[in-house]
Amino acid sequence: MCKSQFHSFLKALPKVEQHLHIEGTLEPELLFSLAEKNGIKLPEDPVYESAEKLRERYGRFTCLDDFLHYYYLGMSVLITENDFETLAYQYFQRAASEKVRHAEIFFDPQAHIARGVSYDTVVAGLTAAKRRAQKELGITVELIVCILRHLPVPESHALVDTLLDRGHFNDGTLTGFGMVSSEKAFPPELFTEVYARVAKTGTHLTTHAGEEAPPSFITASLEHLKVSRIDHGLAAAQDPELLKRLAANRTLLTFCPWSNVALCNLPKLADAPVRKFLDAGVLFSVNSDDPAYFGAYVQEVYCRVQDTFSLSVKDWAWIVRGAVEESWCSDERKQEILKELEQVLEEYKDLKA
Repeated sequence: MCKSQFHSFLKALPKVEQHLHIEGTLEPELLFSLAEKNGIKLPEDPVYESAEKLRERYGRFTCLDDFLHYYYLGMSVLITENDFETLAYQYFQRAASEKVRHAEIFFDPQAHIARGVSYDTVVAGLTAAKRRAQKELGITVELIVCILRHLPVPESHALVDTLLDRGHFNDGTLTGFGMVSSEKAFPPELFTEVYARVAKTGTHLTTHAGEEAPPSFITASLEHLKVSRIDHGLAAAQDPELLKRLAANRTLLTFCPWSNVALCNLPKLADAPVRKFLDAGVLFSVNSDDPAYFGAYVQEVYCRVQDTFSLSVKDWAWIVRGAVEESWCSDERKQEILKELEQVLEEYKDLKA
């Protein structure tokens, strides 16, 4: 937690979280509880002997694929609609306690369908948690459905068939469409037609890009997938012209600086291009990604960024204001959060880094 005087300021800031995999909020304790409830036999791997050992292993990921191995194993305990509701609502409780006012969460139906858990089961549980959170916690929530880029492209088309059949892009169930999973071997161009089909519905489009792959993957995502947002975008810092393009078009990067360190895409947090993004006028939000696996929810990530970069109140105002303005919630909700933000900024206007 923050070592600096900025602690109370960062706690007070109204936050939006825009890069959060709901399956990545599965804490080891809940994993073991659901495994027992659902009769799921966990691997013989010694790290599954206790929640403590599993959490310790999570602290030693070597790369994205190392993490994904445990991520997909973990989600095997999610079986029923209630399991997904429990998972999501626990996250919403934690997020609300950290002053997250609006959350846009990813989920991966294909990973569940492959286990025999239907899309309808998953989305029903998440929607139930969303409604409870909005009613009981005062947090607004939008769902972003994601395809897995490591699977054959026809499987993504099949999922889109289901989504279109359910009408979920048009009835408010889904607000966004994204793409996740191993990046380097699966360039954005492979999914041009998939994205074009979804684009016809008017749904917001995003994709993970530039996490492990070069800046060209970000450019290709903008040009071929026609996304309005980039998830991660770490590699953008390597391309000055791309930074200019992102800034000029107000393309939001849903940046996850701590997860980039946890997965060894950055040697240390000080190497994150926070200053470069700020200096270039690139809009970015600060997010937790998969907090149960990386050991830091969004408040902690804010604090680690502050302790590393000694940002000013003005810097945080830019970050949070841009994130709110580029959120996929209603204009009315944006104004509510922005009003709260201005009140906090006024209260802490004399705070120095």
